[in-house]
Amino acid sequence: MTTFLQTLMDAISVGSLYALIALGYTMVYGVLRFINFAHGDVFMLGAWFSFWVTTKFGWAGEGAHPSIPRALTVMAIAMALCGLLGYLIERLAYRPLRFAPRLNVLITAIGVSLLLQNTGQLKYVFGTENQRMPTLLPATTLATVAGVNITLIDVIIVAGSLVLMGVLDRLVYRSRMGMAMRAVAFDPHTASLMGVNVNRTVSATFVAGSMLAAAAGFLYATKYPNLNQPAFSTWTLLGLKAFIAAVVGGIGNIRGAMVGGLLIGLIEQFGVAYSAPLSHGYITGEFKEIYVFALLILVLLVKPSGILGRLTVEKV
Repeated sequence: MTTFLQTLMDAISVGSLYALIALGYTMVYGVLRFINFAHGDVFMLGAWFSFWVTTKFGWAGEGAHPSIPRALTVMAIAMALCGLLGYLIERLAYRPLRFAPRLNVLITAIGVSLLLQNTGQLKYVFGTENQRMPTLLPATTLATVAGVNITLIDVIIVAGSLVLMGVLDRLVYRSRMGMAMRAVAFDPHTASLMGVNVNRTVSATFVAGSMLAAAAGFLYATKYPNLNQPAFSTWTLLGLKAFIAAVVGGIGNIRGAMVGGLLIGLIEQFGVAYSAPLSHGYITGEFKEIYVFALLILVLLVKPSGILGRLTVEKV
């Protein structure tokens, strides 16, 4: 029971982070029908922006005391910076190619991803050395259930993720901007004829997705404080797993991305926890991605549109 509860808590915590990142992928695809492969790097920059803000404010070191208001301030600034970055990426890189062939946009997305990684490695930006995220939240144990400690950090990650996902769901389905996003996703030309500002709507989509990625980056750095340098493969893999979560849940479906993120977290954590004894140690935490890609293949074979996705038939 202890192993099960510990694994479940880790799975929900990690899955919530995957879901936050996956929302950015699925929002951009839902509106523009292309994959923003630079989105995983925005998540990485969210973690590094959090580190930079914390050190610049002097909230690192022995004299700094962890507190929730400080943590919320750092997260808000990181979200604002990544929101601005998302706007610039859309305005400078993607908007000029909106009516270009999809291959051109795909190559541009890969180029933007490499640009962000290598810019982050510059010595006057973040550098090439690994860093440790300063402690912003108290290491408090709220409860102990069957030998499993429920910490404040895990509760904040899950609760914060649920709140942000709820805000996004309400924005998309119960606001004028959300109605504009859904109209542009259905038919941008007709939406523009109906008075929808397509450019502003697309920019808002990138900004919202980037801000969620920044929140995920902050929460990830809080839970796993050892920050790899910006071009390290771990960041790319995390972004890729979030993209898989969007595909599994149904790419283009907001609620599907949430379900996909949680499912990826559950499959990954429980796969490692319960298969290691059966595999005599051949499958360890280093190979946990096996379960993620196996789930992707299974979903593509059984339901290519994803769990909550729907196949659409184009009328000619």
